Amino acid sequence: MKRILVALFLTAYIATNAQNIKSPSEFLGYELGTEFSRHHEVVDYYTYLANTVSDRVLLKPYGKTNERRPLVLAYISSPENIKNIEAIRTNHLKNTKGEGNAEIAIVWLSYNVHGNESVSTEASMQTIYELLTNKASYLENTVVIIDPCINPDGRDRYVNWYNENRNTPNNVDPKSKEHHEGWLNGRANHYMFDLNRDWAWLTQVESQQRLKVYNQWLPHVHVDFHEQGVDSPYYFAPAAEPYHEVITNFQRDFQVTIGKNHAKYFDENGWFYFTKEVFDLFYPSYGDTYPLYNGAIGMTYEQGGSGRAGLGILTRSGDTLTLKDRIDHHFTTGISTVEVASSSAKKLNEEFKKFYTNKNFKYKSYVLSGSDDKVKALMQLLEKHEIEYGWSDATTVKGFNYASGKVKSSKTKGQALIVSTDQPKGTLVKVLFEPNAKLSDSLTYDITAWSLPYAYGLDAIASETKVNAMSNTIKKENAKNIISENTYAYVGDWNSMNDARFLAALLKENIKVKFARKPFTLEGKKYERGSLIITKSDNRNKKDFTTKLSEISSNHDKLLTGTSTGFVDRGDDFGSDSVHLIKNSKIAVLTGKPTSTLQFGEVWHFFEKQLNYPVTILESDYLNAEDLEEYDILILPDGRYGRFMTNSTKKELKEWVKNGGKLIAMGGAIEGLEGDNGFGIKSKKIEKDTTKTERLITFENSEREGIKDLITGAIFKTKVDNTNPLAFGYDDTYFTLKLGDDAFDYLKEGNAVYLEDITIPVAGFAGSEAQKRIAKTLVFGTENYGRGQVVYMVDNPLFRGFWENGKLFFANALFMVD
Repeated sequence: MKRILVALFLTAYIATNAQNIKSPSEFLGYELGTEFSRHHEVVDYYTYLANTVSDRVLLKPYGKTNERRPLVLAYISSPENIKNIEAIRTNHLKNTKGEGNAEIAIVWLSYNVHGNESVSTEASMQTIYELLTNKASYLENTVVIIDPCINPDGRDRYVNWYNENRNTPNNVDPKSKEHHEGWLNGRANHYMFDLNRDWAWLTQVESQQRLKVYNQWLPHVHVDFHEQGVDSPYYFAPAAEPYHEVITNFQRDFQVTIGKNHAKYFDENGWFYFTKEVFDLFYPSYGDTYPLYNGAIGMTYEQGGSGRAGLGILTRSGDTLTLKDRIDHHFTTGISTVEVASSSAKKLNEEFKKFYTNKNFKYKSYVLSGSDDKVKALMQLLEKHEIEYGWSDATTVKGFNYASGKVKSSKTKGQALIVSTDQPKGTLVKVLFEPNAKLSDSLTYDITAWSLPYAYGLDAIASETKVNAMSNTIKKENAKNIISENTYAYVGDWNSMNDARFLAALLKENIKVKFARKPFTLEGKKYERGSLIITKSDNRNKKDFTTKLSEISSNHDKLLTGTSTGFVDRGDDFGSDSVHLIKNSKIAVLTGKPTSTLQFGEVWHFFEKQLNYPVTILESDYLNAEDLEEYDILILPDGRYGRFMTNSTKKELKEWVKNGGKLIAMGGAIEGLEGDNGFGIKSKKIEKDTTKTERLITFENSEREGIKDLITGAIFKTKVDNTNPLAFGYDDTYFTLKLGDDAFDYLKEGNAVYLEDITIPVAGFAGSEAQKRIAKTLVFGTENYGRGQVVYMVDNPLFRGFWENGKLFFANALFMVD
């Protein structure tokens, strides 16, 4: 009887409040799906709901974008749950320690991570309205967290573009301009980064701020709403293979449970959909996989449409796909997800607790050592993920040695960083640190290797036994320099991005810095090539020299050694021709067609958020020879340069380089520099084996057969000539992340990093034919031409901003190659 009375009261309460809540259409002043809502309008609606039904909706800002748009989360539940929201959260997190008796399901719905996949934010408004009105019963045992727009900058870029270019009324003809975004499309964020590839690497401000809150909740279910091609039917879970081996049976099975519930509603409406194809669960930095590796049921939902669909578009089948259709589909799967979670709250809590208590991974500890700066960079990432770590003094550890690829006993170099899988985030540790993730299917949607020890350039051992460690407080004290007017010079090493940032800060203050092209010994200490030399004599006209040097070295925790003489024990003295002044260069980067938006963004972000050094962005449409004369360095990001790189353009570039310019060509830009009118770089030519009989391939097997020619983001061990200024600060080997089989012959000279005969990847997938193609090829190199240089970067050292150990090559290209 009591339950019936509560249900009747709840029904009456919901009905009364529903009459007082405006729908999205009523609030916005237009029918949802007939216009694209700008971000501020979406935030206004959520704010309205939080004010109108404050007992059931909490709206909390969690940050701002690069363009200062607010990032917000809405928490929706019953009045009783909202009143006890903090207790629910803390009780839920006790499950990660095998404690607690949580009963509430936590569902997190993320919308619009890709700005031009714009339907999902519209659908989010209909979803929250439905949860507060017709589906409020789901909220009795469920807290729903809605992020209405992960990428407001990209969304508004798309919405504004569409509103500027659409017909009135909108035109469904696919050829109409409103269905063709330009080069600067709305998919990515301000810096042209794909936020759906940044969950693990956290290079972007949106990701960093979101993860702080995500870690405070660690939901049971997380959904990432997307769009795909216009002609594709709807996609929902279960996902395609490969699944990472850490994904539990329950996580697999529950995707099927949710998928079947979605299918029920789609079948009723006669909507098309597909499952178990294309979208796999392997790469750790997606909005579905990262939550999975933290115990959630992580899923991607994909609606046909994306940036091409606009308010309506004619599909290949002759149907018209409207924004209203797209909203209906995402709205349906969103509500269906909450429905299933609500009915499975007990099971979700039980399995979430099991996820965090049942661990028996092969490798129990990862032992890392190397440059203090590189270790610190990794520590910063670990702390953002709330991954625990500790320290061990120099010790001998038996395990898999990342450098040699063999199991052996190795002695650590000094203090070692210890990261164990015996911790709440142990599953994530395994995924991010394991030497080579197990691949169940080589047909994948993204890269297949990412191991952090390789990415950060650290010596590492994966141990099958737990290595004892002290607390996570680093013992090394910050650098304390004595900067004096009486010191002849200051010397600092060069082997990390922190050193590059330190140099950039000095140059911005017009402090003159030199570097050593040869190693030297001074006062018993050996300094390697690239070491920075800052003399009082070079800076005698700068009145605040010592003050600024002290301030900048302190800000960058940079240890400098003062010396009273330029007379070295071994090597060349400070007045030698082998000690070069670093030029405070004026740098430009090409943007627009023909560059890749993503790689242009990586370069742009590198300068403004990592190196902190000025760069001019030159639009390709108006670049000419006169413009180039104003710049010392021009960077050509990866892209398709066929039409851009005419003989006339090549001639202008060659003349500019000949007169002292430095050209940095990356990826696809290199092909444009080949040929009779180009530079010395040449693509590798593969002779076809005519002795072999070609095997006929069935249509069904053609895709799988084609992977023989692919490299899907694999790690390779390369040779390094660290006497080349492009490789200063590196050892004689480097682990490169190769994204394809682009292959260029060795240069006549200047091969800084290159592959030899053996091209089996140390991690990830590379097809057999692709491996043959890249044998004996260039990775990074330099070519002198006249008074200038060309720097070739076949692989991308700035990929997604996370391949930390590649970034010094790029800094060398800017400052050391002269």
